Amino acid sequence: MLRFEVGTDDLLHSRFALSPAFELCTLLRMLEGTTDRPLPAGWATRLQPVFRRLCRESDLTAVLALQNARFGANFIALPPTGPDQSWADDLAAIRRTPLATARADIARCLPARPRTGPRARAVLAGEDVVERVAEALDLAWHELLAADWPRLRAVCERDLVHRAGQLGRHGWAAALDGLHPRVRWRAGGIELGGNSADAVVPLAGEGLLLVPSVFVYPETAAHMDDPWPKAIVYPARGIAALWERGEVLSSDALADLLGRSRARLLAALDRPAGTTQLARSLGLATGAVGDHLAVLRRAGLLHRARDGRTVLYRRTPLGEALLTGAGGGPGDIRE
Repeated sequence: MLRFEVGTDDLLHSRFALSPAFELCTLLRMLEGTTDRPLPAGWATRLQPVFRRLCRESDLTAVLALQNARFGANFIALPPTGPDQSWADDLAAIRRTPLATARADIARCLPARPRTGPRARAVLAGEDVVERVAEALDLAWHELLAADWPRLRAVCERDLVHRAGQLGRHGWAAALDGLHPRVRWRAGGIELGGNSADAVVPLAGEGLLLVPSVFVYPETAAHMDDPWPKAIVYPARGIAALWERGEVLSSDALADLLGRSRARLLAALDRPAGTTQLARSLGLATGAVGDHLAVLRRAGLLHRARDGRTVLYRRTPLGEALLTGAGGGPGDIRE
């Protein structure tokens, strides 16, 4: 069992954040087959051909040499700074990595990948290794994850809204409740069960970073070593339903019935969300989202309720039935 010792200052400095780079690196490990958790069959069928092509045509094999099932190079997934973290933020941070830092990471990781081929080793030995790794990661992001990310990010953001509400109303014990069956608040500390070795880690006034994730499901991950702060990565609320469905397919019939933007909004509301959050996650204008939500509500497909200063929308049973009948889900309706 891993236990984080929490003091008063740690409660003041603990925070939530999103990490697109962590999600991408975890997805790459799953596609390569170096984790115990395979992708749902539908996702694997769609992404594996693209992944294999990138391995042939880009420097992605050099990126894969920098991670395995237990650990990875720090500079390809630097710690996130907050809930607004974007892939552009992560990519810029990766490109700022000093060459000496990258070299140290490479030297630590390569012994765990003795079968790394000469092409990947040549990339990792080059003076331009940071830029080439960054370019390979950026290509992988755009070809493997970018199209699905707005919907997946929306799930993570809704988790953050829920946790923030619990924290503000009831404190940290309530915010941690339901984070994961292995995570609990006990006797002034946060305990994470299921680890291979027992450890007690003092937060030392720096607080704990909590990161909701798509691809860590159904497990958790903990960070205890630099450059990350002490952190727990946990499955975002609602992501289990997406995994259990296996894959998200397009639903043209629903889009024809409601209009594509309204169909996307209905599909995105697997958990309550507000207008601004939906607009950001789906890339729509806030005013247009408000108009569409009003139409969906008048049609009996949505309820709305106030949570503090925020008005949250959720699907009605009729909305659920309509979406289920169309085979819909958070990532089903494409732009």
